[in-house]
Amino acid sequence: MAIDLRISQLYLARFQSKVLDSSVKVIQHIIRGIDSFTDITGRAVSWLTLLMVVLTVIIVVLRYYFESGSIALQESITYLHGVVFMLGIAFTLQRGGHVRVDIFYRGFSARKKALVDLIGGILLLLPVCLLIFIFSLDYVLASWSIGETSEESSGIAGIYLLKTLLLLMPATLILQGIAETLRNLLILMNKPDVALTDHIEPML
Repeated sequence: MAIDLRISQLYLARFQSKVLDSSVKVIQHIIRGIDSFTDITGRAVSWLTLLMVVLTVIIVVLRYYFESGSIALQESITYLHGVVFMLGIAFTLQRGGHVRVDIFYRGFSARKKALVDLIGGILLLLPVCLLIFIFSLDYVLASWSIGETSEESSGIAGIYLLKTLLLLMPATLILQGIAETLRNLLILMNKPDVALTDHIEPML
């Protein structure tokens, strides 16, 4: 009986180990997928900053050298500015670029940092993003329902598109927040393969 019990325990331990390894691989696959999406969108959005500079120069030249201007061109700067900041937030989170008060955090071990980030993600980041999405939904839908446009007759006829960023921002941040939460979970599980952003090239 004792031998049979030990054999059963051995098979159970092996089964649990295989299930755990499979779960870790699935989690890593999810994290890598989200990271790739955030990386691609973040890099794409970053190019809009160059476009903003070019448009600003054009606006200045038209105003001061040709005494001309375009309301739509000026509003386009606001649109691009909104896209860069609202859709670049998840990318910044992925890179650890958000401001944090790290007087104590900087001295923590990797596991303690992972625990703090895990708790912060579950109790603060994800719930706040979800609330932003929920409270913004009716506001954005109302704008779409009337096809809200600029108050200026020659402005951009797409205010509803700009307001849609109020939904896209929390959605992308929730997505990356899930990836960061899972990443921290792997660190707490003492899994060696947790550097899941190594495949992402640093920004120049």
